[in-house]
Amino acid sequence: MTGPELRDLPLGDRRSDDMNKRDLIDAISGRLGDKKTATEAVNAVLDTIQHTVAKGDKVAITGFGVFEKSDRPARTARNPATGASIKVPKSSVPKFRAGADFKAIVNGDKKKVAAGRK
Repeated sequence: MTGPELRDLPLGDRRSDDMNKRDLIDAISGRLGDKKTATEAVNAVLDTIQHTVAKGDKVAITGFGVFEKSDRPARTARNPATGASIKVPKSSVPKFRAGADFKAIVNGDKKKVAAGRK
C-alpha cells in the first residue's frame, strides 16, 4: 500500500508501509490532542517495558502480548566465511509473544477497533 491508500488509514501522516516511532507518535497525537503529550506517552510506555524486561520481569498486556527476557546459553558456532569454530558467550535477549486478540486481528479473523473509540 502506498500513496492515497495510506492516507485513508487512521495512522497519521505515514511516509511508507513501515511505521516508525515518529509515525506512531503522529498517530497517537490525533487521539491525545497534541504531539508533546503523545511523545511523552509513547516514551513512557517504551521505557517502562524496556526497564521492566531488563530486570527480568514480564510485561503482559491482555489481548496484545507478552514481553519477556530470555537467556541464551553459551555455545559454539561456526564462522561461515572461514569455517572456524568460535565461542559465543551467553546472552540475554528480549522476546515478544503476541496475544490472541492481536493474532486474530493480524489474521483478519477479528475486526479492528475503530481509531476514534476510547
